[in-house]
This record gives sequence, structure tokens and C-alpha cells, in this order.
Amino acid sequence: MGKDVGGEKKKRGDGETMAVMSLQQNPIQQFQVKFKEAETGFKSWLSKQKLPVEAAVVTAMGGVQGAFIGGLMGTLSPEMPQTGVDPQAMASLQQTQALVGGPLVQARNFAAITGVNAGIACVMKRIRGKEDLESAVVAAFGSGVAYSLVSAGLQGQPMNAITTAAGFSLFQGIFFKLGERFSKPSVEDPYYTRARSMLLKLGLEKYEKNFKKGLLADPTLPLLTDSALKDVSIPPGPRLLILDHIQRDPELKGKRGSRG
Repeated sequence: MGKDVGGEKKKRGDGETMAVMSLQQNPIQQFQVKFKEAETGFKSWLSKQKLPVEAAVVTAMGGVQGAFIGGLMGTLSPEMPQTGVDPQAMASLQQTQALVGGPLVQARNFAAITGVNAGIACVMKRIRGKEDLESAVVAAFGSGVAYSLVSAGLQGQPMNAITTAAGFSLFQGIFFKLGERFSKPSVEDPYYTRARSMLLKLGLEKYEKNFKKGLLADPTLPLLTDSALKDVSIPPGPRLLILDHIQRDPELKGKRGSRG
């Protein structure tokens, strides 16, 4: 009897080791896990900062992203044909190119649009506690004004700035409503942040819904048992990986010991 039990434990241990090694040997999944952890940590740090700091960081990041996209678009823009084009069409193309500009001009324009939009959206979310149509429209209006201020084609014309900003707001409002209608944005539940990170690290993210179904939120992690995981329909293999992870995690193990 003792040999059977020992043999079964050995098999489980071998199966668990193979599963962990399989996860470690997958560089793509490792990169995804590390990137997700870094992203979660950065967002957590940023949310704890004062509003001016958060807004400045978000605006700068949005501006850098916009500058990269604009510069790339400006680089990939086709050159105007020099011969075989109607003079009137050539004049029209020249006017369009003057307005759009080259890589530097487009980088500047996109940086202003995305940076200001991200910054205003961040401030609105922190103040109002949600992302909705009103916040999106206000952010778009601000980005339209910013574009007008930096765009060489709209120098010193307030009415043009207001018209451009209104157009930005209108399109943003339309896209926002279309997005609401055709997609359901995923909202991360703050009560399952630690559990989600653990499951992602183990390659078991598909069982997050099982945790939520059984209300196995972050505070319950140090208390998890095999029977509790079994009750939420998690198979034996993943149960072993989860319990082993909790046992190896110094923080969770410490909480389990203090409760015991």
C-alpha cells in the first residue's frame, strides 16, 4: 500500500516537473509572461502617483507612440511623379504634400494628437472614475486643438482650430459608440490581480473563469486546497501546479503559515 502511494506521488511529481519544464522551454510564452508582469507592475505604480505625474507620463508615452507612427507614415508616403502628370493635378498634389508634410512634420502632428488625447483621457478617468463617451469626446477635442496649434496650415486661425477640434470630437464619438456596440471591452477585476498573474505565469490563464466562479479572489490564495480547486472544476494537473506555486511563493507561503 505504501509503495503504491509513493509511486503515485512520484508520478505526480514527475508530471508536474515536466509541465513546468515545458512552460520554461517556450520562449514566446516566457516573453509574454514577463511582458504582462512588467506591464501590470508599471500600471500599478503609475496608478499610485499623483495626478500631474500620471498625466505627464501618459502624455509623454502617447506622444512618443504618435511620433513613431507619424514618422513611419511620412517615410512610407509615395513620392510625387515628376513627369506625365496634368499640371492642375500636380498643383493639387503639391498642396496636399505641403499640408501633410514629410516624416518630421507628420511625427510632430501625430505626437501632438496622441499625446494630448492620452493625457486628457487620463485626467478625465482619474477625476470621473470611468471611461465614457464624454471623456472620449473631450480628449478628442483637446487633441484637435493641439493639432491645429502645431500644424503649419492652421497658423493663428481660432475658427479653424475650433472646427478641426469639433471634427475630431465628432469622429471620436462615432468610433466610441461603434466600439461599444460591436465589442465588449475586457475589464480586469482588481480582486483577481494576483490570481490572474499566477495563472498567466503557469500557462493556465484559461482557468481564471473557474477562480471567479468559485469566488477564489486574491485573499483566498494562501488558503487554497486541492479540494477547493477541485470544486471549481480545475483538473488534477493544473491543481498540482497551482498548489506547488503557492507553496513556493514566499509571500503566499508566509501568509498561509501565519494563518495556521
